[in-house]
Amino acid sequence: MKAILIDDEVHCLDTLSMIIKDYCPELEVTDLCGSAKKGLAAIEKSKPDIVFLDIEMPVMNGFELLEEFKEIPFSVIFTTSYDQYAIKAIRFSALDYLLKPIDPKELILAVRKASSQKTSPTAEQFMMLIEQIKNKQSGFLKIAVPTAQGFELIPSDQILRCEADDNYTHIHLKNKTRITACRSLKEIEEQLNDFDFFIRVHHSYLVNLNEINKYVKGEGGYLIMTDGSIVDVSRSRKEMLLKKLQPNRS
Repeated sequence: MKAILIDDEVHCLDTLSMIIKDYCPELEVTDLCGSAKKGLAAIEKSKPDIVFLDIEMPVMNGFELLEEFKEIPFSVIFTTSYDQYAIKAIRFSALDYLLKPIDPKELILAVRKASSQKTSPTAEQFMMLIEQIKNKQSGFLKIAVPTAQGFELIPSDQILRCEADDNYTHIHLKNKTRITACRSLKEIEEQLNDFDFFIRVHHSYLVNLNEINKYVKGEGGYLIMTDGSIVDVSRSRKEMLLKKLQPNRS
């Protein structure tokens, strides 16, 4: 696979290039670009499979570079120093990022994820990301969920419960449909972390607190959801659940 690296800091380009050479030999780095403008030219020329894109750059940043494309026929892995809001927006959009300084293990996982994805990210994902970056005050309403067919954009409040299935997650919606995400439950949980109405009640289950009809006592107990489904509660997560359900409970 061909890769292009775009970053205004030369040492970051050199370091990432060396790490890729050592840990991801399946990638051929065709261009090291010190600006977004040079990156655009390199993308046009080389037609890469993956672009490693720095977010903060002078004149044109990484998000503005992406706005130059009507369609994005390559995978994007953002590289960034810690920016809590940008990372949150990237995660909600089901896109990938690497924190500087880059950990080789994280790099390997990101490349593996990008290469296994059957379809390129959708224009809607990038629009969702860019709109969130521009309008921080509006908050996140949807999450992007990768599926075998592409991506689904799901309003968070329509999610009733999520169920782990090895490296996949079955997302059950209020309209009684089910979406199978090509992400682990842990990854879906990270996307939903900022919504205070979701809680992990079992290693296999994440639920919407607003969609619980009843809690039935037991060693861990279980929940009856608004769709009639039954969700087990693990003993280790029982107390945290009860505190959420009864915030004034002593």
